[in-house]
Amino acid sequence: MRGNISTRRNNHIKKQQYKGKDDWHLICPFKAYLFKMIKSKKLVYIVDDDPDDRQIILDAFLEHQPELDYIFAEGAEELMDLLSGIREDDPTEHPSLIILDLNMPGMMGLQALKEIRSNKKYAHIPMVVMTTSTLGSDRKRSYELGANCFITKPSLYTDLVNTTKSISKVYFLEDYQESGQKEMSNH
Repeated sequence: MRGNISTRRNNHIKKQQYKGKDDWHLICPFKAYLFKMIKSKKLVYIVDDDPDDRQIILDAFLEHQPELDYIFAEGAEELMDLLSGIREDDPTEHPSLIILDLNMPGMMGLQALKEIRSNKKYAHIPMVVMTTSTLGSDRKRSYELGANCFITKPSLYTDLVNTTKSISKVYFLEDYQESGQKEMSNH
């Protein structure tokens, strides 16, 4: 189920409709789709079987990216259920990033990664593996299956905040720059 645990959703997304002579989205639906993606709220899925880890990762992101929306999934099966429930015609439903743990009961993170990358509907979604594993074989296999990044979970909260800040800079550069400008104008 979508967002069944401690889901943080900002419900102030405004949907814009284009009517009249400027109905270019009817002529070029792909452009309209991209425009909606740019204007839509960024959505981050945090997939981890440990509720404390999910919450700590969320808290670390919120330190510098409170504008993003976050959805928790308890495991890989729940992630796959969430993805299968996404309406293709509504880009606001599509995750902008998935943070994926590897070692979970049931379906492992590597299996979810493999399934996501083999499905053209989801293959474009950036995937960051964030795990306690320090094994080179897990890192290698994650990249072979299409992970965009492999990170061993930091043991200190300040390191996790810095890690999520770096992730935000890479995947949400525009949003990150805007929030930084807001911060600077407040000083």
